[in-house]
Amino acid sequence: MNKVRVWTGAPYPLGATWTGEGVNFSIYSENCTGVDLCLFDGPDSDHETIRVRMTECTDHVWHVFLPDVRPGQLYAYRVYGPYEPQNGNRFNASKVLIDPYAKAIAGKIQWGPEMFAYPLGDPTEDLKRDYRDNARNIPKSVVIDTSFAWGREQRPNIALHESVIYEVHIVGFSKLWEKVPAESRGTYAGLASPAAIKYFKELGVTAIELLPVHEHVDEAFLIDRGLTNYWGYSSTGFFAPESSYSSKGNLGGQVSDFKEMVRELHRAGLEVIMDVVYNHTGEGNHLGPTVSFRGVDNAAYYRLVANDRRFYMDYTGCGNTPNTLNPRVLQLILDSLRYWITEMHVDGFRFDLASTLGREEHFVERSATFFDILLQDPIVSQVKLIAEPWDVGEGGYMVGNFPVPWSEWNGKYRDCIRRYWKGDDDTIAEFAYRLTGSPDLYEHQAKKPYASINFITAHDGFTLNDLVSYNDKHNEANGEENRDGDNNNNSWNCGAEGPTDDPAVNQLRRRQRRNFMATLVLSQGVPMLNAGDEFARSQGGNNNTYCQDNELNWFNWNWDDEAKSLFDFTKKLIRFRKDHPVFRRPKYFRVRRIRGLEVKDIMWFSPSGAEMNEQDWKSGFAKCVGMLISGSTNDVRDSKGESVRDDTFLVLFNAHYEPLTFILPGREEIRWELVVDTNNERGFVRNQKVIPAGDEVELVDRSLCLLKLSEGEERFAREAAWTTRTGKAPSKVPTHATETTIDGK
Repeated sequence: MNKVRVWTGAPYPLGATWTGEGVNFSIYSENCTGVDLCLFDGPDSDHETIRVRMTECTDHVWHVFLPDVRPGQLYAYRVYGPYEPQNGNRFNASKVLIDPYAKAIAGKIQWGPEMFAYPLGDPTEDLKRDYRDNARNIPKSVVIDTSFAWGREQRPNIALHESVIYEVHIVGFSKLWEKVPAESRGTYAGLASPAAIKYFKELGVTAIELLPVHEHVDEAFLIDRGLTNYWGYSSTGFFAPESSYSSKGNLGGQVSDFKEMVRELHRAGLEVIMDVVYNHTGEGNHLGPTVSFRGVDNAAYYRLVANDRRFYMDYTGCGNTPNTLNPRVLQLILDSLRYWITEMHVDGFRFDLASTLGREEHFVERSATFFDILLQDPIVSQVKLIAEPWDVGEGGYMVGNFPVPWSEWNGKYRDCIRRYWKGDDDTIAEFAYRLTGSPDLYEHQAKKPYASINFITAHDGFTLNDLVSYNDKHNEANGEENRDGDNNNNSWNCGAEGPTDDPAVNQLRRRQRRNFMATLVLSQGVPMLNAGDEFARSQGGNNNTYCQDNELNWFNWNWDDEAKSLFDFTKKLIRFRKDHPVFRRPKYFRVRRIRGLEVKDIMWFSPSGAEMNEQDWKSGFAKCVGMLISGSTNDVRDSKGESVRDDTFLVLFNAHYEPLTFILPGREEIRWELVVDTNNERGFVRNQKVIPAGDEVELVDRSLCLLKLSEGEERFAREAAWTTRTGKAPSKVPTHATETTIDGK
């Protein structure tokens, strides 16, 4: 193409839009003096074939229409204006820029000094302009055709309280799986392959939460170490699917590949949730590269230090923060979210470091504009919105404080459950709150239990296997001398650091994995599994594998007997949760007698077989509790107004390092049936054992038992054990010596 016809075009929609008669290009830049649209022949082209001066500007949006351009065309921008970092302006027309609204991006950055707007190594650092052209180094934006054959695909629309979320990385899941065709491994197609869908359905999860799939930067310092930004938390394109995950190439095929993945998962009844990173971009701090936003309009897109606009406000530790005080930046984020919902058909979002988006002048505010516009948006407000409710800035820890309609990654749940099963003192009262959906955090806001996204492990931190195998992180492979990653893991190695041949240690680790998994699935709220935990995947003690695109993160599908056993236990737990609505209530327990009934919806018992009293809750030493959940209450109703009834269950938890006996509550005629015992290698008891009320159940050190009421009226099951009333006491009680989890006790 040697020349093109140039028409005026329109300012909306932003980005490159194929109309069927040509392509409309539009880009927002408030402080620039001019914009050139550049057309390229290939991703690695070192110069543009055609450069078009965009002369039309409406409301700070520069626009042009090219009737001769078609989908597949590669393009970028050069933006003119002052290079004055001290005043917040970093325009440099020597640098080719990615369209902030690009729907697809071809290629990866080829790192070199040309990618920086200033001369690397210059004593004035970024204050001097660099005039080298970066056209060869920069990825190119791609014009796409949004049409796609969705067929009869429908959104599953699964209620959040009925959801089980599976957090997974596109590459790691299928990279080594022989059941997936070789050309699809580690791609969108691999995650939607028949083998993958069969696996998800067998496991029983309802939603696949994807680690970031926006196009991202692999930072130069990682490339120099032979590493990459594997997790992808360094976005360069908020509309573009990550091209390296595509089995169809990077010239627009990544878009259809992503849509095909969503279509197949939806057909299987599985929802798709995206982990999105709007809290920073891959351009870093004032010494970072010029890739897109910085060169398009630095002062408009980023939050700058008020009294020195050379520098960026940094609430994430990643160098910069988008300027959500600018309505155009808010528009960018909302346009991105709506695009992924309407065009790509995703079902929800998990917002990385979401507190940053709620910062007004400085502090996070529940009434922040960003929160308000999401609630008011008729499209975005109707999907699942999940916050990671913290950032690294002042006042950024916001667990329990995000407004309606947000759910939250409940970091307090994670920390409490870890501390409880590790054996820490003074955890029993908080443990009860976390089991019941954290009403202390959410109920006062008129939220429901599903405001709490419960998790014990996630991509960031130890895997479940490593949580019970390591006291300390082992991140040497990251090349940062083990300084990176969290030091406060609340982990316990069960008596040996890392792999061991000690049978007692390995037995305890298996039991602890079952304890954690059972606690997670049986808690009120929404359980989220870290992918691979269901078969005890290990990262060798590395709790920050963000840069490891290798076997540390790729799933090993050659399972040993331990992996098979844990997977079987996990899938049975999830099935059990699905079959029993008392473990996934959409309402909080009232913790009192239900009007018209003689029962409480939940009760707490001590090992004596009597209801917990105030002193029991205040005992810092106590680590054993029984939770009795009623299945006969009438406060939960289905869509037709019918009461949702279930069995009545008793869950016994023992986090002591010694065994104890628990007297089962109820009158003499009551019978309890043992369903789960985590001391059993299978977890679920094959030949259910029926135990009379008043008898003892032995709970070995650090174990959990789940029992179902099998005989007798429920109201009589909720009384203190009849043998307790006659003076019986537990035959085994733990000592009151100070516990430790470091020496292997």
